[in-house]
Amino acid sequence: VQLQASGGGSVRVGDSVTLACAASIRIFSRYSLGWFRQAPGKEREFVAAINGSGGTCYRDSVKGRFTISRDNEKKTVFLQMNSLEAEDTAVYYCAADLGTALALARRPRHEYWGQGTQVTVSS
Repeated sequence: VQLQASGGGSVRVGDSVTLACAASIRIFSRYSLGWFRQAPGKEREFVAAINGSGGTCYRDSVKGRFTISRDNEKKTVFLQMNSLEAEDTAVYYCAADLGTALALARRPRHEYWGQGTQVTVSS
């Protein structure tokens, strides 16, 4: 397994959750890492990405609430999700590509793709 996501669960509106994605990728620091999500009956959508030097990008609906970060020594990318809303309910997936965070956000396919972790936000 090259990308292993964890940290999902069932929470209430307004709660916080942190997702983690551990990678077994050589030269991890050269890769951009990202998070995507897919809600039932909806298309997959980009959430956040971070490049090797720490530059980030986010979808508009999560700006100010979600924070993506990475630990290159531990080969792990995190997604801190605060002020969760019911609309954040989805299966969250992590991805990795060489190149920029913005390019990862726009690509339909990725070099590495992890299994999903469910996040359910209820009122």
